[in-house]
Amino acid sequence: MAAQGKVINLFVPGRLCLFGEHSDWAGMYRTVNADIAKGQAIVSGTEQGIYATAEKADKFIMASGGEIEKDEHWECEMDTAKLIAAAQQGGYFSYVAGVASYINDNYSVGGVRITILKRDLPIKSGLSSSAAICVLVARAFNQLYHLKMNVKGEMQAAYRGEQRTPSRCGRLDQACAYGVKPVLMEFDGVELDSRELRAGATFHWVIANLMASKDTIKILADLNRAYPFADNEKEQKVQEALGPDNQRIIARGIELLEKGDAEGLGALMNESQANFDAKVMPQCTELIAPVLHSVLTDPNIRQWVYGAKGVGSQGDGAVQFLTKDEACAAALQRYLDEARGMPSFTLTLKPGQAVKKAIIPLAGFGTRVFPETKCVRKCFMPLLDADGLLKPALLIMLENLFDADVEDVCLIIGEDERDDFERFFAPLPEEYRAKLPEDKQRYEDRINAMRQHITFVYQRERKGFGHAVWLAKQFTDGEPTLLLLGDFVYRSNAGVNCCRQVIDAYKECGRTLVAITEVPLSRVVHYGILHGQWNDSAQTIMKVDRMVEKPTDDYAREYLGVRNARNEKKYYATFGQYVLTQEVFEELDREIRLEKRPSEGSEYGLTAALDAVRERNGMFAFLPDGQSFDIGLPEAYRNTMWHFAGAER
Repeated sequence: MAAQGKVINLFVPGRLCLFGEHSDWAGMYRTVNADIAKGQAIVSGTEQGIYATAEKADKFIMASGGEIEKDEHWECEMDTAKLIAAAQQGGYFSYVAGVASYINDNYSVGGVRITILKRDLPIKSGLSSSAAICVLVARAFNQLYHLKMNVKGEMQAAYRGEQRTPSRCGRLDQACAYGVKPVLMEFDGVELDSRELRAGATFHWVIANLMASKDTIKILADLNRAYPFADNEKEQKVQEALGPDNQRIIARGIELLEKGDAEGLGALMNESQANFDAKVMPQCTELIAPVLHSVLTDPNIRQWVYGAKGVGSQGDGAVQFLTKDEACAAALQRYLDEARGMPSFTLTLKPGQAVKKAIIPLAGFGTRVFPETKCVRKCFMPLLDADGLLKPALLIMLENLFDADVEDVCLIIGEDERDDFERFFAPLPEEYRAKLPEDKQRYEDRINAMRQHITFVYQRERKGFGHAVWLAKQFTDGEPTLLLLGDFVYRSNAGVNCCRQVIDAYKECGRTLVAITEVPLSRVVHYGILHGQWNDSAQTIMKVDRMVEKPTDDYAREYLGVRNARNEKKYYATFGQYVLTQEVFEELDREIRLEKRPSEGSEYGLTAALDAVRERNGMFAFLPDGQSFDIGLPEAYRNTMWHFAGAER
């Protein structure tokens, strides 16, 4: 029987192909004809999608609740043959059955109950609602059973699952797994590669349902006749458009997107549509799409947009517009609704950059946990983890980072500590390794793999926390970097670990970020307290306007309370995780290299540098759904040992 317990919240968006439609299946033909160009596409998730909860169960169950008026319920035993049989029948539940069967085939899992709470994603409009539900099922299993799939793994499970249905989806559909961000996808035969792109400015799209009809099956059948070998000039034009022409458009699109050139990107959309109409449309009469082209040429729309093109397989399904700004997007939506009877929704892509590096300052003797530190470094103190393994605290920190797709970690240590760390990460002698059971041999392999992604920086002089962080400036190489305090381990209350939550929040705001946690008024005197205004309806991201170190109760009550949705005052302290941008290191550099007076007595602190960056560039705070556990004080360490493994991370 599957263990009941934690309920997780899930959201998976639809998928909008900005450029490169049809290139996924066209690139597949490279397995037969190597002269065909690789397929490429720029894809983003939409702001609309599927909202659900998930929990472990004895069977695989799909149900409805929340805003879903129609009662939907389907269930099946976690039996691969039965799930595949359901998948092959077609229909809405075939998609979820296909993914569940794939997961059951490849992982040791129990059942899952998924309750769909809300769907605001239009179906049959080229936005891949089927891929969204497939990714949602894969993510539910992944998070509930800790399968450790990354985004690409979830995409693979969703794609393989949908391949077990009559649908036979395209491979770019599962890009919705990345969320609302632009992604470059490349299709080379059976190989698929993808990476996140960065928007250099805020872009405002409007996507409209054309309220017409198209025959996607005919479109795909007609275009596939041009592959794998072109028999005439018309078929050769199709291969040109979906191959080298598309690669040129994609390369230009990446450049304009990352540069933040909305006007140039809109012009490229127009160029892409014109090329598609000239070279691909003649192959299929469905692509004449009179409704789509009447909208694309509507003179009333031009005042609000930089460019426009079809969506998905093209045809009379949906249309996308890149508007000049938010006000133009709203005006266009009103016109489409009132004058053309076409419902629409928006997509806003904001600047953001993936966080691939992390820093953990670990230098120091650990006087507060002496005499233990005479024989064991503080970061090596043991904790029982949720997986039943007794681990040094450092390994738990590193697992969280690497599970959040951090690629490189800098450990700041004392020069006299080098041998201890090198010895820990060195491979076990074979005589000891052979005595380990198979699961612990695999974990030893993971420790050895971690070492390949760790850089040591040595702190020869102890001049404070800010000084320790500053020593890692060269390691960061100008990239946003996650900072973890070496005295804490973290446990998420959600299906996503706290490091991932903080990184995702940074992608939303694109500014220096401090993770925060709620503390009672009576405890504010022990912490750095942040004040600001909530930047989202969920009240998890705050634009910070004030930072105060260890304020009195009276001062905090007067100036630092942040009101929640119930108009209650709450107080927020630092959580122990930060995303530091280059501006923070530049501020530390000015203070330390110019030998300014240290910000905290005889030591250089981090708070002063953060506050200076907040004044100049702005700063955000983020409230993770999780807890921090202290290992730096004897009483706190006892509490951590008792409670940390009490729930899954």
